[in-house]
Amino acid sequence: MAAAGGGGDLGCRRLPPRSLTEPTLHTVEMHTGGEPLRVIPRLEAMEEAAVAGLSLLELRRSMAATQDHVRRALMHEPRGHGGMYGAVVVRGGAAADGADLAVLFLHGSGYSAMCGHAVLALGRFALDFGLVAAPQCPETAVRLRCPCGPVTAFVPWDGRRSGNPVRFHSVPAFVAATGGARGGDVTVDVPGHGKVVVDISYGGTFYAFLSAAQLGLDVCSSETRDLVSAASAVTEAVKEQASCIAHCISVLQEAKFGDHNAVVVEVSGEAFYTGTATFTLEEEDPLKYGFFFK
Repeated sequence: MAAAGGGGDLGCRRLPPRSLTEPTLHTVEMHTGGEPLRVIPRLEAMEEAAVAGLSLLELRRSMAATQDHVRRALMHEPRGHGGMYGAVVVRGGAAADGADLAVLFLHGSGYSAMCGHAVLALGRFALDFGLVAAPQCPETAVRLRCPCGPVTAFVPWDGRRSGNPVRFHSVPAFVAATGGARGGDVTVDVPGHGKVVVDISYGGTFYAFLSAAQLGLDVCSSETRDLVSAASAVTEAVKEQASCIAHCISVLQEAKFGDHNAVVVEVSGEAFYTGTATFTLEEEDPLKYGFFFK
């Protein structure tokens, strides 16, 4: 039966013949507390690289060098947006050492070492899509290899499908630099704001903490764009000027990170599926790899 207005059943029609730049990209769409996650279950180039024996960090460098157009196409407008987050699932050699899967985290500006909301969603994804060999009721431990190190998610499982809430144990977290025991605060010179004092901690990646007042801002009343701009400026200043993070090599067991006393934290939350998607990139499209609003 034709739909009202004479348009016909458009939902059943295929796209017209077209010239494609890349193979069709398939994704699973999820969110954790409203934070989106676009899961790329398979990316052939990365799986081939994994079979070749590249480590996870080498895979991330390889993706940035050879497959970054995939990140841009899926994270940027018109397929994505400024808040989009992605995860490339990697199987094979990179997911060895007792892990069920390895993952590369993507976002609009590049790549990250860790993402908590993504881990919560990926725990469910791994169970529901058969990546865990022998899931256990009522809860299954899903072992992920992330660029920051091994992370374990604990996911409810009823023998048929995953559930909520999901929780995970992250890599050891520690305070890298602050007042007192670490011998004084870290001071950095932020362009446009002058010298500010920050505390630096690690929880899968490094974070700098400071009061908005040091930047002449207020988190309740200042414009969002001003807060984001100032935060970006602080991030770049810390990267360039702070030396307290130069010695970090790898994540160690037993809640130790190098010479730091660390803690392993547990984070819990609820993740949900929102759908699946199939994306195409037409060769003639001048915006096939997306565009990014800042």
